[in-house]
Amino acid sequence: MPDLSPQFLFTGFIWYVVFLFSTTCHEASHALAATIGGDPTAALGGQVSLNPIPHIRRSFFGMVVFPILSFFAWGGMIGWASAPYDPLWERRHPRRAGWMALAGPATNFTLVLLSVAMIHAGEAFQLFPADPFTGASHPVLGILKIVFLLNLLLGTFNLLPVPPLDGSSGILVFMTEGAAQKYLDLVRGSNYALAGLLVASVVFGKIFPFIEDAAIRFFF
Repeated sequence: MPDLSPQFLFTGFIWYVVFLFSTTCHEASHALAATIGGDPTAALGGQVSLNPIPHIRRSFFGMVVFPILSFFAWGGMIGWASAPYDPLWERRHPRRAGWMALAGPATNFTLVLLSVAMIHAGEAFQLFPADPFTGASHPVLGILKIVFLLNLLLGTFNLLPVPPLDGSSGILVFMTEGAAQKYLDLVRGSNYALAGLLVASVVFGKIFPFIEDAAIRFFF
């Protein structure tokens, strides 16, 4: 049985708020990049927005049910969402589609950098003092650390170059037109998504601790 103490439930609530915000920013960035690139599909669905509701409507299980279940199961939080796009637009403009795919992870890494900057600024100006009685960290500092960790995880995981992750489309940016069309024939005309996600999850579970450790050493 998971720990159902008030502290555990409050921590889960904070994690979920950060997850919801981070995932919404990620998907809104996809939608905005597609709109700028000439595909209005996501914009017409209301997803060029930091309002999480349109994103939840599209991916209720991935944005609500699974993140909460994952937290109770192993104390971490993970989930998914998606922004719609026009496959014909991707065919006509594969490089633009590649930039659209990379916009999501880029937003996560931007949130990582913002959290790092705010943590350092807070420490420099002593804005986050520890509790004088318990020695517990300041709650804002705790939230910023969650923003850092969760967005580092989301950004790096989505860059893995396997379908259906963003990295599998992001590599279109570096391909010639002919190579891009052949690549799209391969990945869009197959059922690799589930297998790719399973492989990515296993591999990522082994490499992320090293990524996390390197990021903490570099930024802090």
